Amino acid sequence: MLKLVGFDCDGVLFDSRGANIAFYNSILANFGRPPMAAEAVDYVHSHTVRQSLEHLFSEPQDLKKVLAFVRTFDYRPFIPMMLEEPYLRDFLEFLRPRFKTALATNRTTTTRSVLEQHNLWQYFDVVVSALDVTRPKPHPESFWVILERLALRPEEAIYIGDSLVDEEFARNAGVTLVAYRNPGLKAAYYLDSFAEGPALIESLSLVGEGNTGGCRIRPSGL
Repeated sequence: MLKLVGFDCDGVLFDSRGANIAFYNSILANFGRPPMAAEAVDYVHSHTVRQSLEHLFSEPQDLKKVLAFVRTFDYRPFIPMMLEEPYLRDFLEFLRPRFKTALATNRTTTTRSVLEQHNLWQYFDVVVSALDVTRPKPHPESFWVILERLALRPEEAIYIGDSLVDEEFARNAGVTLVAYRNPGLKAAYYLDSFAEGPALIESLSLVGEGNTGGCRIRPSGL
């Protein structure tokens, strides 16, 4: 029986691609580097800030200077660039209080500020960022923390993610993956809009009761 709906942050709660591009390109410009190529944009979208900076600055001496600079660099001006996904708030209100909700993200110090500035913090029972664990996604530690705090089992949860990191994360945690706006992921279900979210949840609840009727969300392999 479904009891928990977990979410990724970037690419799921928000279209944050523009904000992330502006943030990392600002850092690169400060050190006289050109803007990110498409491959780097994809990488920073789903990895921690430390991993992203290590990817962008491979020389140890350069990385040391960059990390010192970033500790003084304010992310708050970039938060308004993060665009809340359509129908997200309606979907979150539909879920609560019937289901528990959680966020597992590879964001670090910006997680709380992002949620508070967008007035979304109150919608989550548990929020786990990369700062709260020793091993960030795709290691399953973040979901282990969520399950332990809520006294639930992996089979009672789904995770909505949009990246290969999320695909591996859900698989490592033994949690059903719902791919959000990414048909290229190996997922049990695919969701193109949060307007379809309630139908997905109702169909999964029916499956938990031994009834597969009424599912309007595209499952894997169809």
